Amino acid sequence: MAPMTRMASGASVTPMASVAPVTAVTVVGLDAAGAPPHPALAPVLAAAGLVVGAARHLAAVPVPAGADTITLGPIAPALRRLAETVGAGVPAVVLASGDPGLFGIVRRLRVAGLPLRVVPAVSSVAAAFARAGLPWDGAAVVTAHGRDPRAALNACRALPLVAVLTAPGAGAAELGAGLIGWSRRLLVAEDLGTAAERIRAVTPEQAAAESWADPHVLLSLADPVPADPVPADSAPADAPSADVTPERGAASGMRADNQPAAAPAGGWALPENRYAHRDSMITKSEVRALVVARLRPRLGRLIWDIGAGSGSVGIECALLGAAVLAVEQDPEAGATIRANSAAHAVHVRLVTGRAPAALVDLPEPDAVFLGGGGVDVLTAVLARQPERVVLTLAALDRVAPAVGLLRAAGYTVEGSQLSAARLAALPGGSIRLAATNPVVVLTGERP
Repeated sequence: MAPMTRMASGASVTPMASVAPVTAVTVVGLDAAGAPPHPALAPVLAAAGLVVGAARHLAAVPVPAGADTITLGPIAPALRRLAETVGAGVPAVVLASGDPGLFGIVRRLRVAGLPLRVVPAVSSVAAAFARAGLPWDGAAVVTAHGRDPRAALNACRALPLVAVLTAPGAGAAELGAGLIGWSRRLLVAEDLGTAAERIRAVTPEQAAAESWADPHVLLSLADPVPADPVPADSAPADAPSADVTPERGAASGMRADNQPAAAPAGGWALPENRYAHRDSMITKSEVRALVVARLRPRLGRLIWDIGAGSGSVGIECALLGAAVLAVEQDPEAGATIRANSAAHAVHVRLVTGRAPAALVDLPEPDAVFLGGGGVDVLTAVLARQPERVVLTLAALDRVAPAVGLLRAAGYTVEGSQLSAARLAALPGGSIRLAATNPVVVLTGERP
């Protein structure tokens, strides 16, 4: 038996040299920044009996005359051929873009049970940030390729620094259209590493109005950046290509713990004194804890907070990674929402207007909180068919009509009354329990 190597943690691993050789599929990334292929590519290509890749990848490398090739389209046929080739003991190579472990083909090959050796190159995301001269250690990286692009769009709405791997029909034009109304600046990197490379800084409106070459990478930034990065061919290779100062750079709003969409370090269901509010018009922390849990905020979801008041519910959803639209008719309350959002370092888009009219042109929500509004507002919300609707009601005579509307719209309804009693000081150092007003929380969930 091969000797074991003892790690500092106490775990043991077998050295690679002692493992019996297995014919593996070598996955090689071609550099998105335009650098020459990795030196490991030449010998594995020379020995390969099968080479798989997109047409542009196969055209970019010297495929040996005796090797079979598969041009990637539908992946299932390629997976079958790769499995047959590995089973026959014949070396195979898969060519991919950049780092194939980053939203790339490595995942599908692993699911298929193929033994892999991966040789990564610079990813398109890394290349795009490098071209812009921006740090990206706190960025969220998401993809709109092969899935519902709304999750990627909502990540851009929620977080200050997001890189999106796009796809035809889910690219800069479509994402830009969905970001109109949000304070965002977009960098679109087209044809990275090629002679046609182009990197432009645009507004969401400009992105929506143009056509973009595929493939491209979209960077969504909460802070403004200069109009156009310096072209790569006009600056030294190690020089930044966008003049973004640290004070105004896109990373200035990132969390210090490098967790762009993790649970907030300071927690949630925060005390009311953590928010500016008028006349105690704020969802109490005990109620807010249940409401936020029922809304299920997370990265990729869009939450409407209707009758937002102080904005506390929406802000805590944003702290948990969701994109948030706060609808509030009172301009003074709107100013409070802005101040509270800034104090908690999150972006909540404010829509000033009276529901239901203010809801007409808003993007489709995943979940809605109604802290205010009557039957007409709930009816308008249910017409949009969000996955979940959460209401807080202080008046008992409003509970039955709300339950009836939710059920009639096909929602399963749960409800509970919350009444809390908080510790309060008495003279002489004693304490008592001071009751807060009871509130009914209703949750409607669409099957």
